[in-house]
Amino acid sequence: MTQQVQTSQAKVGVGLEVLWRALTKELRFVAQKAIPNLVKDVELIEGDGGLGSVLLFKFCDGVSAMAYQKEKIVELDESLHQITLEVVEGGYLSLGFASYKTTFILTSTGEQESLVDVRVSYHHSQTNQESAMPSNTVDSTLHFIKCLESYFLNGAS
Repeated sequence: MTQQVQTSQAKVGVGLEVLWRALTKELRFVAQKAIPNLVKDVELIEGDGGLGSVLLFKFCDGVSAMAYQKEKIVELDESLHQITLEVVEGGYLSLGFASYKTTFILTSTGEQESLVDVRVSYHHSQTNQESAMPSNTVDSTLHFIKCLESYFLNGAS
């Protein structure tokens, strides 16, 4: 079982502090507002929203084969503006992945602009599954970042 890693980067027209708060302290409130056609609800089911916390993402009916996904915050570094979420139940694990982690690293490039580095690392549960899995798993994460940008640029606070 070999680990697969995909990386990408996006520049967004949202300040670092606003984006960091959205990806950390307010993720459970912002996710469903930024992508209402995908996320029905997000609940904090363990912890206080910091390191070790577990979030339950419930997806909209008919959007995908996934009804829900539990993600645990396994890395959180305020000074580096880095957060890593690991899927611990449902979601990608139901689609043939043995593990699935997403890391966001934010860098300020201006007062109202940030650079988001995304790293997705995963293992397939079976070697024959590898060919069936999408090779562009990082695209859905970048789509979420762009939806967050649109949410804030369209007047969200």
